[in-house]
Amino acid sequence: MVDFEQKDKYDLNDLLRIMEILRAPDGCMWDREQDHQSIRRNFIEETYEVCEAIDERDPEHLKEELGDVLLQVVFHTQMEKEKGVFDIGDVADGICKKLIFRHPHIFGTVEVSSSEEILRNWDELKRKEKHQKSDTATLESVAKSLPGLIRAEKLQKKAAKVGFDWDGPQGALDKVAEELGEVTQAAHGQGDAEEEIGDLLFAAVNAARHLGVDPERAMEKTCEKFIRRFASMEAQAAAQGETLSALPLEALDALWDRAKEQG
Repeated sequence: MVDFEQKDKYDLNDLLRIMEILRAPDGCMWDREQDHQSIRRNFIEETYEVCEAIDERDPEHLKEELGDVLLQVVFHTQMEKEKGVFDIGDVADGICKKLIFRHPHIFGTVEVSSSEEILRNWDELKRKEKHQKSDTATLESVAKSLPGLIRAEKLQKKAAKVGFDWDGPQGALDKVAEELGEVTQAAHGQGDAEEEIGDLLFAAVNAARHLGVDPERAMEKTCEKFIRRFASMEAQAAAQGETLSALPLEALDALWDRAKEQG
């Protein structure tokens, strides 16, 4: 039993102390065995769970999931503290300095008249801060670990800022049709199917951007719609005393069509 005060309400300092205890030589074996790479996926999963809580508009769930993300921050920070590299104070110091530097209209003498101007200043300050001396460097700064649709959209937005963009949706839509044709050719042995599928998805993201659609959100909705319609198919089959796997494709298509009619 460790010497740790039981409380009705804990704070950030308590969380830091708990993590120190868990990572101590006589602490939790599992926690001691972890490194940045071994819990990297946990961070990603917890972040997505925060997003789900936001979508649910559930403040209690959001509070819980934000706590899980905070745990990941503390966990990674404790690892570096043990090596004498940085601690939570250094993490806080870094983000405070960044926020002050990127808000000169609040903490300095810069005057702005719109949110658009604030964002332009933010991007310019970010380039200076990260020593990005070329437009290509700004593209290279977009995290490779982002989901593909989100990364594609961010790259396109950055390219658009220097004028490399379609004038409107039609050009982007025509590009989707062009890339679809190249996928078809690749399917018949004329080209690299993986490369052409990637080009098609990239073009689709560009079209979504021009139509004011969040491609990641659109994909989420489509996935949920697919599950809903698949459930309807299964319910229809069960009502007929059948399972989906026992039915031929023609029958499955008919069930799918009825599911689509239902929404």
